[in-house]
Formats: sequence, C-alpha cells, structure tokens
Amino acid sequence: MDFKALAMGLAFVVMWASAFTTTRMIVTEAPPLMALSLRFALSGVIGILIAWALGQSWRGLTRPQWRAVIILGLCQNALYLGLNWIAMQSIEASLASIIAATMPLLVAFLGWSLMGERLRRLGYGGLALGVIGVAIIMGARLQGGSDPAGIAMCFVAAFALAVATLTVRGASSGGNVMMIVGLQMLVGAVTLGMIAPFFETWQVTLTPRLVTAFLYTVIVPGIGATWVWFLLVGRIGAVRAATFHFLTPFFGVALAALLLGENLGAGDVIGVAIIMVGILAVQLSKAPAVKRAPPG
Repeated sequence: MDFKALAMGLAFVVMWASAFTTTRMIVTEAPPLMALSLRFALSGVIGILIAWALGQSWRGLTRPQWRAVIILGLCQNALYLGLNWIAMQSIEASLASIIAATMPLLVAFLGWSLMGERLRRLGYGGLALGVIGVAIIMGARLQGGSDPAGIAMCFVAAFALAVATLTVRGASSGGNVMMIVGLQMLVGAVTLGMIAPFFETWQVTLTPRLVTAFLYTVIVPGIGATWVWFLLVGRIGAVRAATFHFLTPFFGVALAALLLGENLGAGDVIGVAIIMVGILAVQLSKAPAVKRAPPG
C-alpha cells in the first residue's frame, strides 16, 4: 500500500469517527431528523456544485451508479444515519461509534451466509472475536444504564449500512465520484424531510457549539469522508480499503472521551481492542493471497 493510500485511509477514519462526537453535540440541542435532513441538503448542494466545477455531470452516471445513489441515499443516509442520530439522544457517542464499527463484520457475515462468499479460518476467528468484543461492551453498558432502545437502533443502522455496502460494490468505477456523493445526499435529505415533520417540531436555540458542530458535520464527515472513501476504494479496492475500518472504534472512543468527556470503563477498552482485532482479521482473510514466483 503506497503512502498516499495510507494517508487517505487514516484521514477517512478520523473524519468518519469524528462524526459521532459532533452528532452527539447536535442532537442534544436540535431535533435529529430535521437537523440531519438540513445537513444532507447542504452537503448535497455543495457536493453537486463541486462536481460541476470538476466537469462532472449526472448524465454520465452508469446504471450501477444510479442504483448506488438511491441505495446509499436510503440505506446509508436515511436509515443508518437517521437511526444513529435518533439513538444518540439517549446513548453516548462512544457507544454509537463502537456499534457502527461492527459494519465490516456484518458485511462479512452477510456475504458468507447469504451470498456464499468464502472466508478463511482467520475470517471465522475474526467474526467470533467481534461477537465476543461486542458482548463485553454491551454487558458493561447495559449494566451501566445505557438505553436498550438506542442500542437496538444503532445495530439496525449498522445492518442497513452493511446491506448498502454489499449492494453497491463497484459503484466508484466509471468516474463522477463527487456527483454520486452529492446526489445520494439529496436522496437522504428528501427522504428524511418528508418523514421528520410527523415526529418532530423545529425548536432550536442556536449556540456556538451547535453551529460549529453542524457546519463541521456538513463539510467534513458529510462531504469529505464520503469523497475520500470512494477515491480510496477506487485506488486500492474495496477489500483493502475496508481494512481501515478496524481503527474506527479506537478513534470514535478517543474523540468522544477527549471532546465530550465521556467515561470509559475497563470493559469498553477490552471490548474495543477485541473488536479491532476481529475486524482486521476478517479483512485480512478476504485479501487475495500473494502468488510467489516458482523457484529457479
């Protein structure tokens, strides 16, 4: 893996993990679905304007790319982020980031159980470690009073993202990456914009923290992380790119502790370490074996 790909992977993980901390700041002061719909609308418009400036057009999108726009807009944005934003009204950002980080494990499990994809022994071991790590963290958090409904919503959200990931493989090929990013944001904005008024009212007191967190979430995780992810997948492939997800629990927990002062117990630290090893094992098990040249 070259240095540029490594830098892109680390940048993606930090941007992706930071979204949980800024989301927690937002949803404690604003209605989550309306705020998220507004975030998607702004991110989508900015993304499309950038795409136009780069010479990209939606007319050049292939059929698989249009399918990716719809599926990502519904599963990644409306379901995954929508459920996470609602859940983080009642659970910690660190816990939400840990659950979200299990997505690569869910992708591997669904690919094996539903699509017949084979895993090596290392992969099965990684899945087992992931389950053990999650069980340790959930046991500690539930005993500590974490909201079971919020935890359940985060797991449903991770499952939705795993389904989307399996469905849109290869969508980054064919160019027009930023246009895809912008359009799928608008799909999420429209979907949540139609749903939110039935459950929420817009009652917000603007504070410097809320405004800063919202603008950061629009620009950095909203556009930057998604764009970098597509570019990374196009550069080194989906399997190798997904390896970086094993760092998400660490950065998610660390940023929540640093910026929000969330407490971490021994069970959290042990569980996060086990999940990280499990995710790495699963991703390494799917990497193609290196062929050696015959002797002589």
